[in-house]
Amino acid sequence: MRKAKPIDDSCQPKAHKPLNHRLIPVLTALAAAAALGLAYFAQYGLHLTPCELCLYERWPYRIVIALGLAATLAPARVMRILLSLAALTLLGGAAIAFLHVGVEHYWWNSPLPECNGALTPGAPLPMFPATPCDRPVFLIPHLPISMATMDFCAATAFALLLLAYVLPKRRRYR
Repeated sequence: MRKAKPIDDSCQPKAHKPLNHRLIPVLTALAAAAALGLAYFAQYGLHLTPCELCLYERWPYRIVIALGLAATLAPARVMRILLSLAALTLLGGAAIAFLHVGVEHYWWNSPLPECNGALTPGAPLPMFPATPCDRPVFLIPHLPISMATMDFCAATAFALLLLAYVLPKRRRYR
């Protein structure tokens, strides 16, 4: 009886390695830290003064960093819950950024009194001169996209990517 020749499978497509699910929370925390780092670089490195709404836009990223780090150490079921909360937090951050974009385009007034030039009676004067919220801050010269618009796009995309990972996949039957 002849021995069968081994099949040469070098032309066959390789099977993909399964995704390391512990990597997703780490990447989530790193991406949020990078976004926050960019905001701090613009403030301290490029000397762009943030307004009050800009400062509020940073909070969701801080929360996502904490949730991402907690999800790294959590069991799989809790990890999905924490990443879902991170996605919802980012959607909240996108809502704050959209509010800021609307203020920049004069669609509405800012809900914060600090943005409208009103000081609280009896409160101390701010240490830094206040930047009005309706004045857009452009990170890239000659590109008419404000940092609030960039934050809205980034937070929305980041949240949608997290939701696509976390939400249960529909099974396709053939």
